[in-house]
Amino acid sequence: MIFEHENQYINIDICENLRNLRLNKVLLSTAYLAPVDYYFVLNNASDVIVEQYEYYEKQSYRNRCKILSANGIIDLSVPVEKLGKMLIRDIRISVHDNWQANHWRAIESAYNSSAFFEYYSDDLRPFYEKKWSFLWDFNFEIQQKMMELFEIEKDITLTDGYLSQQENRTDYRNLIHPKKESLQQSKPYYQVFEQKFGFSSNLSCIDLLFNMGPESQLILGIS
Repeated sequence: MIFEHENQYINIDICENLRNLRLNKVLLSTAYLAPVDYYFVLNNASDVIVEQYEYYEKQSYRNRCKILSANGIIDLSVPVEKLGKMLIRDIRISVHDNWQANHWRAIESAYNSSAFFEYYSDDLRPFYEKKWSFLWDFNFEIQQKMMELFEIEKDITLTDGYLSQQENRTDYRNLIHPKKESLQQSKPYYQVFEQKFGFSSNLSCIDLLFNMGPESQLILGIS
């Protein structure tokens, strides 16, 4: 989705919520190379819990991300083996698809000419070479690496059972979703294909990392 740069936020209520993030406790789902919104919330919340006992939800960021290629925005989905209603931590990654090589090839093609791809690629490539059994483990480990690269120092608590919505905690488990509007308009930053498509908001965190590098904190911080 392309936004007018002068409009900072989509929704006044969400805007106010984001401004108060540093005082907020938040609840997040697991996510594969989560969008910029996700890391904005994670970076600025006072306390973060990640849910590991919810049921797996299809067509969500739990197993997919969006990147900007020469042909426009494309989805990268981790194939999973799902037998009925299963907890997210029990979802196995399918071994019948060469998804890791395909994903890395797409990422390299999209960001090879970005300012920081060469600098960070060695940090992320191993995730596409190691064999993973469970989606939860893959997501959690790559999230830890992204936090390190973004220099986000935040303790994350994992649920020890399904956590119902709480009055004193903002529940983002289904607010950050590919079928819903972005929670905020990301501050515009340089993108490789911006001249062709305009600024594309709320792509995967790697879009921000490869294009902005150490200056990513300027985007992830609350102004």
